[in-house]
Amino acid sequence: MKQKAYQVTLVLMVAFITAIFFADANPCFAGKKKSSGVRTSAVEYTEDQIRQLQGSLNITKAQEPLWNNLTQVMRENAKEMEALTKDRAEKTKSMNAVERMKFHSQITEAHLAQTKKLLPPFEAFYAGMSDEQKKTTDTIFQTGKHRKHKKK
Repeated sequence: MKQKAYQVTLVLMVAFITAIFFADANPCFAGKKKSSGVRTSAVEYTEDQIRQLQGSLNITKAQEPLWNNLTQVMRENAKEMEALTKDRAEKTKSMNAVERMKFHSQITEAHLAQTKKLLPPFEAFYAGMSDEQKKTTDTIFQTGKHRKHKKK
């Protein structure tokens, strides 16, 4: 019984924290803020991520088909997220707390579906990487920092 009460409390806390975090969220949060403070679209953000990854990983000719499969899914995901957030952009101004929670639930579900769609091409691409590329990719995923790969 105590464990069930603990689980319910944990779920309620997460829901409450999420509600606070997203209370004034711009619905176009799929993109990130540039240094100028202006938000980029999900598509712009994804294109920037693709460029940074490509610059960091030094992708070979043999890896290009796997890379292209991966970036195609990344671009499709970004377009889907942008459409979802644009569709709701005006509506969020008049949403009540319950409607906002439902909207953020939709966003979370969309992120989960997109992650599931992205995983197979990412696994295939990762499996075809050199040990050095894998190390770089692991570092990027751990730290979020890209480094420019120097051409030899």
